[in-house]
Amino acid sequence: MSFEVVSAYTLLVGDADEPATVSVHSTADDAWRALDREVRRRCGMRPRPRRRADADATTRLANAWRAGDPEGRYWNVTVHRLPIPLPVIAREAMVSGR
Repeated sequence: MSFEVVSAYTLLVGDADEPATVSVHSTADDAWRALDREVRRRCGMRPRPRRRADADATTRLANAWRAGDPEGRYWNVTVHRLPIPLPVIAREAMVSGR
């Protein structure tokens, strides 16, 4: 059996006043967009227009939100590399040379 490695991104956002939110995303862009949405929701801000997520801008927003209560608020975006087993039938067929 061979293995394919895929990436998954987890987002964790917590606050002493609300339950923690944990989500899994297939791309980094989706994870950063989800963090932006969650922080804006918790702050009562309007959602951003749909466009590519800017990790630096989202980090600044999340850090500013956390600075309001650094003992009770937290967030984290983590990448995971997951080995996925592939059965032999999923591999490409090898063509032998003549």
